[in-house]
Amino acid sequence: MNEHNVTTLNEFVIKKQNDFPYAKGELTRLLSHIGIASKIVHREVNKAGLVDILGEMGTVNPTGEDQKKLDVFANDQFIGALKASAECCGIASEENQDIVTFDNDLARDGKYIVTIDPLDGSSNIDVNVSIGTIFAIYRRISKIGHKAQEEDFLQEGTRQVAAGYVIYGSSTMMVYTTGRGVNGFTLDPSIGEFCLSHPKIQTPTNGKIYSINEGNYVKFPTGVKKYLKYCQEKDSETNRPFTSRYIGSLVADFHRNLLKGGIYIYPETENNPNGKLRLLYECNPIAFIAEQAGGKASDGNGNRILDLKPTSLHQRVPFFVGPRSMVDKAEEFMNSKGEM
Repeated sequence: MNEHNVTTLNEFVIKKQNDFPYAKGELTRLLSHIGIASKIVHREVNKAGLVDILGEMGTVNPTGEDQKKLDVFANDQFIGALKASAECCGIASEENQDIVTFDNDLARDGKYIVTIDPLDGSSNIDVNVSIGTIFAIYRRISKIGHKAQEEDFLQEGTRQVAAGYVIYGSSTMMVYTTGRGVNGFTLDPSIGEFCLSHPKIQTPTNGKIYSINEGNYVKFPTGVKKYLKYCQEKDSETNRPFTSRYIGSLVADFHRNLLKGGIYIYPETENNPNGKLRLLYECNPIAFIAEQAGGKASDGNGNRILDLKPTSLHQRVPFFVGPRSMVDKAEEFMNSKGEM
């Protein structure tokens, strides 16, 4: 990144505003407010060991996971920022059982809704491993001037107008797409701005990394077991064996694979027959980014993630995402018959 020719997130979004003639600046302001909230979360994440914000809240979220103090803090920050934007009429968050609607005159006129996982990978907080935020933006389908409805949030991923993630790691980055390519911005703490650092991201066509929680191997479908065996076999023509890398934070695993080339898999298991990841907050936005970067995302059974019609706010789905060639190969094994 050339410090003498820096493009900030706000400048970049404004330059791209003409891509959305129907938006008239609302989407620009909404993305800006998401950026502001992520800076506040970044600040708290980076001083987490110095203040009383580590550890459990003693509560669970709607999907049954223990809530961390930072989970709740991040959720509150994004709710506050999105409400203040006056462009968003409501959000659906992993941390809330029901949708959160903003019931004031400005918010009721908001054209957009947001689905969000405020702090992905929060089980890693206490051990200083990279975590993240995942978000998606949709145009509302309910009548403007009224409160947001649940139908606004149960839209196919193909109807996203923007999606992105923030990774809080050795540096803090925001990566997002509006359906016209993927761009990454690194937070420069000296000026407090996200600056364009990774323009026009394209994932490598062929990757060498596979990311999966192999501790669940005995619970995997036969097709996944076969694919893992394929990844581990030596073959000079396909540069195998591949390298296993698994962090346990979707944002961190996907970010690495997006840049380096690799497949991320969270399949159905005996304990989670529908998979573990949430369609609205995790799979749809990550799938949108993956496709815009030249990759593919499916449920492993030939169904495109972005085509799935959500039936509930906290719906789970199996998730296969990465370079098209790697996802296609994994699906071949999922569709093959016979024993190991």
